[in-house]
Amino acid sequence: MVSKPSFDANLFVNGISFKDYNALREDPQNPLFNRSTHGRYPPGSTIKPFIGLAGLETGTVNHKQSIYCPGHYKIKGTRRTFRDWKRSGHGTINLAKSIEQSCDVYYYDLAYSMGIDKLHENLSQFHFGKQTGIDMPRETSATLPSRDWKKERYKREWLPGDTVNAGIGQGYFLVSPVQLAYATAVLAADGKLIPPRLAAKIGNEPTRPADDTISRIEKHEPAHWQQVIEGMLLVTEGQRGTAKRIRNKHYRIAGKTGTAQVISMKQNEVYDETKLSREKHDHALFMAFAPVEDPQIAVAVIVENGGHGGATAAPVAHKVMDAWFGVEPEEPEQRLAQEESDE
Repeated sequence: MVSKPSFDANLFVNGISFKDYNALREDPQNPLFNRSTHGRYPPGSTIKPFIGLAGLETGTVNHKQSIYCPGHYKIKGTRRTFRDWKRSGHGTINLAKSIEQSCDVYYYDLAYSMGIDKLHENLSQFHFGKQTGIDMPRETSATLPSRDWKKERYKREWLPGDTVNAGIGQGYFLVSPVQLAYATAVLAADGKLIPPRLAAKIGNEPTRPADDTISRIEKHEPAHWQQVIEGMLLVTEGQRGTAKRIRNKHYRIAGKTGTAQVISMKQNEVYDETKLSREKHDHALFMAFAPVEDPQIAVAVIVENGGHGGATAAPVAHKVMDAWFGVEPEEPEQRLAQEESDE
């Protein structure tokens, strides 16, 4: 668990000076803020595997069904256009390809067809909108929006467009890094809700509960989970995978990139980060687990204002996994030449 920028904890050992403490408090990068457990970020496209799984489990879609993505989506009877990150569209796309290429239109349509009530019910099982129960104080629950939540918070009714935005992890939807890592671990662990722990033991007592006491998400069809994971594997191994640059010969990674908007854009406005200050750039996200055949580690990375998930966040996760498995990082020239993705 890492939160950067950090600070020198030794400053606090014998009592920190007013000068040093004020410097930390007034630092615009807020080093005293633990982003891993307290940060709240739009999950962006990292939420798509979980929404895809919800679609399968509710019978809203099956893994063989395809839709046509022209690069935009409209709710029938409305004028607003929801744009795909790929303006030219992805063409005919099914579940696995939608995860591999991170097709927004697929998830606009799936979320709208499923409805916010089923969406909320299924995502809450992964503890989105809840505390994970990590052994750290004051963990945020972030926000998994619902009809009731919006009515209580804003005194407004839920709108169809809210559901469409939630389908790509935008709008009111917020997660913490530890929530995203936890949900990824649950997916990798076949639905086991293993509570995250920093301390392995307190004295001689293990902090993790016995396996036979750990609850599990109830599945309607176990094959659905594997179908989603196959799509996540294509993210790193597929020809059009948005994180194919981190494919390696040592272990196989199932993952999902994400790029989350920080500022709202007008209907036909084109995002141009060169015209924006750094703090208005998109966040870069990546979640993954490995090895696919026998998962041992789950990772979530969020780089504030880092741009594209595949280019910025995924390489960080790859370094973490290399360290975990004791693999020497490959030199850049050893990598296959791979084109950068917008996701």
